[in-house]
Amino acid sequence: MSIWEYANPKKFIATTTPWVPVLLWGSIAILAVGLVWGFFFTPDDFRQGSTVKIFYIHVPSALMAINAWFMMLVASLIWLIRRHHVSALAARAAAPIGVVMTLIALFTGAVWGQPMWGTWWAWDPRLTSFLILFLFYLGYIALWEAIEDPDTAADLTSVLCIVGSVFAVLSRYAVNFWNQGLHQPASLSLDKEENVADVFWYPALVCIAGFVLLFIALVLMRTATEIRARRIRALEARTRS
Repeated sequence: MSIWEYANPKKFIATTTPWVPVLLWGSIAILAVGLVWGFFFTPDDFRQGSTVKIFYIHVPSALMAINAWFMMLVASLIWLIRRHHVSALAARAAAPIGVVMTLIALFTGAVWGQPMWGTWWAWDPRLTSFLILFLFYLGYIALWEAIEDPDTAADLTSVLCIVGSVFAVLSRYAVNFWNQGLHQPASLSLDKEENVADVFWYPALVCIAGFVLLFIALVLMRTATEIRARRIRALEARTRS
């Protein structure tokens, strides 16, 4: 069985619909465990005090904001190469979720940064590139809404997604590219020497897992909604003609 079989809208909906509640409730349970563990059963940081605990929301949301765009990039490339409508609709479905994740990351970053840096905002390389990524999200959504023909909209938004991916990379690696700015280096990495202490690391991983499952559940649910909406528009067009 090929993965491309799921490009069939009916098969996609039939396969994913039973998994949505499982993933959704699973993500809620995992997030509850991770957040309670992080907020109530970890110590205050010796420098940042209790403010460090916003880490359990800020870092997962920032990771998902960036990776949501990369998921949109992959789906957009599939559309451009293979012309599978489900992939284009999946990219469209992920965009509002990415916007929310980016907003959460920007807001929690400001709340975390104010007592640490003495300001709510600074034109730091990572913060600035993250703000630009947020604007790309808004532009992507607006472009979908502005173009009536769905295939043309999918083509143009796919190109925009490719361009915006540059800023998704910058928002992830800006601190590494420019050795300046207020934002700290990555708190979590595959290099264990760069990670936070284990007492913070383990609940953070649980929170990240919860955010990932939540993102998958919402994308599957919204993609099915987009497929149904496309069918309704097609039926309405036939009725008018």
